[in-house]
Amino acid sequence: MAKENNIIVYCEFEDGKVADVSLELLTKGRQLADKLGVRLEAVVAGDHLDKIEDQIFPYGVDTIYKAEDSRLYPYTSLPHSSLLINLFREIKPQIAFMGATSIGRDLGPRVSSCLHSGLTADCTSLEIGDHTDPKTGKSYENLLYQIRPAFGGNIVATIVNPDCRPQMATVREGVMKREVRDSNYKGEIVDLDVNKYVRPEDFCVEIIDRHVEKSKVNLKGSPIVVAGGYGVGSKENFDLLYQLAETLGAEVGASRAAVDAGWADHDRQIGQTGVTVRPKLYIACGISGQIQHIAGMQESSIIISVNSDPEAPINTIADYVITGRIEDVLPKLIKYYKKNSK
Repeated sequence: MAKENNIIVYCEFEDGKVADVSLELLTKGRQLADKLGVRLEAVVAGDHLDKIEDQIFPYGVDTIYKAEDSRLYPYTSLPHSSLLINLFREIKPQIAFMGATSIGRDLGPRVSSCLHSGLTADCTSLEIGDHTDPKTGKSYENLLYQIRPAFGGNIVATIVNPDCRPQMATVREGVMKREVRDSNYKGEIVDLDVNKYVRPEDFCVEIIDRHVEKSKVNLKGSPIVVAGGYGVGSKENFDLLYQLAETLGAEVGASRAAVDAGWADHDRQIGQTGVTVRPKLYIACGISGQIQHIAGMQESSIIISVNSDPEAPINTIADYVITGRIEDVLPKLIKYYKKNSK
């Protein structure tokens, strides 16, 4: 087995399904593996993993490490950490990805800390490139560029890890595009002996009962998103967004400033610290266009900006710009759409 060579993705598993963020990372992992000329691998841990490979192989995965044990589901920190730490010590991947979810944010730091590998959280882009150390002049080829906003989103930082392996990064759901490589793609399945990687004392925590409440807001799945920022001006004006969204059959989103102002709930926040969306139509109302927000919606098919400031940064990426006050423009949009829709 090649040492320090392959790319591996930790696949989250719930209710018989692999998490969307894991499939998105497999898509990106396959692209990077092709560029490096290495294999793409996946590791999945839990119970009732029958046919789980049918969900994973189509994304171009060459090897699936399957750890099936009733004690591994639902997720608890110690056994999953021990499994990954000891597996990575054995197979020595050069790159490892996981979702920036509640699980990934717990698991990633534990694994990277134990392996002394470092971890870049909440990446918005992942690329392969070369690097020269400015102090030593030493050159490195084919490093993972871990790209994310930094310093409150004022700059975009490219982070590299020249010497420690694996190079680890987490990515939030929706940031990467999900794409099946080949529905007939078949790789190798390696069934792991859980007792070889996980100590009995790691199972000291037992989940007795769980209550998982699904979000009632479906920003990610909506083809149209009407989003508001601090420039909307007031809670009353923000209600106009809900009226427009109801008319269009859309979901309402918000910038962080609008959420902090109390005009929208946190589960409607779009951007670096919220949800990433790719709707067919994104209507940005009173949103200035800070880099943190842009990161969460820049891949929308059509962007319409409604803003009283003609110089607002978001106007530079918008397909159409309507200059005017929210309270003047939105009622006209609502009235026009109602009049001209079937």
